[in-house]
Amino acid sequence: MRKGILVFCVLFSAVCLAGCKTGNTNGKQVEKPGAEREEQTEKKTEKEIEKETEECRDDQQEKSLIDAEGTTLATRILSPEGYARTDAVEGGFTEFLREYPLKEDGCPVLLYDGQEKGNQSAHEAVFLLPLEAEDLQQCADSVMRVYAEYLYHSGQADRIAFHFTNGFLAEYGRWRDGGRIFVNGNTVDWVQTASYDDSYETFQKYLRMVFVYAGTLSMEGESTPVSLEDIQVGDVFLKGGSPGHVVMIVDICENAEGGKAFLLGQGYMPAQEFHVLKNPLHEEDPWYYEEEITYPFRTPEYVFEEGSLCRLSYLER
Repeated sequence: MRKGILVFCVLFSAVCLAGCKTGNTNGKQVEKPGAEREEQTEKKTEKEIEKETEECRDDQQEKSLIDAEGTTLATRILSPEGYARTDAVEGGFTEFLREYPLKEDGCPVLLYDGQEKGNQSAHEAVFLLPLEAEDLQQCADSVMRVYAEYLYHSGQADRIAFHFTNGFLAEYGRWRDGGRIFVNGNTVDWVQTASYDDSYETFQKYLRMVFVYAGTLSMEGESTPVSLEDIQVGDVFLKGGSPGHVVMIVDICENAEGGKAFLLGQGYMPAQEFHVLKNPLHEEDPWYYEEEITYPFRTPEYVFEEGSLCRLSYLER
């Protein structure tokens, strides 16, 4: 044991002596050979650390528009630098969407059957919008659902009405009052078969009927073109067809010069949760900037042609 301790002490002393400066015959301090090289190495390491810090700072800036702790659209996705969200009327549609709850950050988009959507790279956030357990609530249906949920919960249920593809107007008020829709080929009629019921369950049954017989084609008939400079929350990029597609402007911000940026939301097929889209031009920033918009207009999963931007009539009834 003593011999081991003695060896350790000798080695320790040698290391200490090797790390110290040596004296010359004049008593002056002389740096050990290679000190200049070590100092250069230290400076290089400092530069590397500074570069890594700068890269880390850039990454943080790129992700700074997303607050993972935010639980609504307004608190999860922040306005870009130099922009501020447009004014929202209290109790209005814009406020409804901005305050609508989101799933936790990083959650996948689920299909109607609970399975994960195949493409999980297109979305930035997922709305906690109800989704029917059938393959019904697809792209146009999701947009109609957003409008219907707003009107139902804001005390404007009498304004809920959607056209079927054949032109039939399905009014929620008549359904609530006991009317039921019967379809026979291309003939559609109201028949009074129930009593008044304004429950949410009855509202859901009405929407399922709408989702079966309405779509992007009927939505196209309820829309009017709008210019990019005049967009509002709720406007859509729409291609009517079988299949077509539609995405909704779910929020807007504006800079001091009046330039706009917007967020897009969509459902898709198979029926799936309504979600906020990323911007393919800069996936770290989901806002679509007015000056970037050219046609064909590309979103993560669809391309829209010029003339597809329009406004729906759902809030005007």
